Amino acid sequence: MASLQHPVPSQRDLPGIPGTGAKGQGSRGMGEEKRIRVLIVDDIPETRENLQKLLQFEGDIEVIGTAAGGAESIEMAKELGPDIVLMDINMPDLDGITAAEAILQVSPHTQLVMMSVQSEADYLRRSMLAGAREFLTKPFTSDELVTAIRRVYRLQPRIEAPPLIQRAPPLEEVSRPPQPEKRGKAIALYSPKGGVGCSTIATNLAIALGEEGKKKVALVDFSLQFGDLGVLLNLQPQSTIADLVPHIEELDDILLDEVMQAHSSGVKVLLAPPRPEMADLVAPEHMRKILAQLKSIYDYIIVDTDSSLSDLILTVLDGSDKILLVIAPDIPTIKNARLFFEVMEALDHPLEDVILVLNKVDRRGSIQEENIEASIKHPIASRISNDREAALAAANQGIPLLIGQKNRPISQDILALAHQLREELEKVEKAIPEEAVSEPRGLIRRIFRSPGIR
Repeated sequence: MASLQHPVPSQRDLPGIPGTGAKGQGSRGMGEEKRIRVLIVDDIPETRENLQKLLQFEGDIEVIGTAAGGAESIEMAKELGPDIVLMDINMPDLDGITAAEAILQVSPHTQLVMMSVQSEADYLRRSMLAGAREFLTKPFTSDELVTAIRRVYRLQPRIEAPPLIQRAPPLEEVSRPPQPEKRGKAIALYSPKGGVGCSTIATNLAIALGEEGKKKVALVDFSLQFGDLGVLLNLQPQSTIADLVPHIEELDDILLDEVMQAHSSGVKVLLAPPRPEMADLVAPEHMRKILAQLKSIYDYIIVDTDSSLSDLILTVLDGSDKILLVIAPDIPTIKNARLFFEVMEALDHPLEDVILVLNKVDRRGSIQEENIEASIKHPIASRISNDREAALAAANQGIPLLIGQKNRPISQDILALAHQLREELEKVEKAIPEEAVSEPRGLIRRIFRSPGIR
């Protein structure tokens, strides 16, 4: 397919295409309700024309109108009720972000895709705060455009009633007795040093837990800037955690399920944002709400994290039932692991919740396990064999070890870790009173609270 040839033309006196205004698109006949109805908003006539030409070849997309400015787009959105508005940010009469906010007031079901020649994080952040679900940087290809439209349309919320109308719940919902709250177990994988193998272990551990206990398992990539889970599972990112941020206050099981992607193993995956700068959109409170919602749906939630101790990562660790501290038998990692335990102890975090996993175990290594335990002052609970060849092949092919190379020692070690972890979680669940399960540890509050402030 052709790319967008003239996203930002300098000529502003080119005539528009006749019949492309609010009333310029006629009926498409049967099957119209299945087509994605798009309104294009850009102050440059040539850009509007190019976008129309690109979309006219897509059988499931219909351009129902074009607008030359923000003010006009609001009136057209109110009249036409489009599914998607392609909105340029920089326009002379009313900027796209202001227009987007107004469109969502007059047409709540409409979804916004913002366009701009500017790709700075500030533009992205302002667009998302205004309610946009996607951000395209000009110039973009027709494939990128069509993919964005279809992805946003799939995430379109279901509007069951006008916002100002309050409907009584169905009778069966009124009389239904309260259901016991489901509470899954979250396991965070953390390493104080990059390149240790957390993502590989997280991916295969999720598959192992699903296979062993026939449980519902979620795999979450909270390594927000450079998450690798999509690559390791050969998943094309159709939607990510960034799609949840504008709707975090309405987060429910249905919305979460729409954003998560299904893997052939049966694991559901919540991917990291597609671009590093989009990580700034996600706040600690967002991560806390997402993790809590996941616990109400899944039996096990495996969370991959990055190697920082930022407030984002501390939020995840605080909300996890177990922390797998993954280390390799090398001096820098061991030193950082010792510092991690010192931080956890200073924060009064229960050290029994931390499971030390020694990855890349090689019997020919120079550092003995007893020396590692003596340095860190914490016992090694699980060991995973060093098999660089198998791990590298799995990563390059996008086929996890437990699917493509299940009989390798490294795979069997991860299966043993899954069995050990499941037994540990079941033992803890029987020992802890029910009322204590939801008691927060307050790790974030302790680390960021100044002395004397209550």
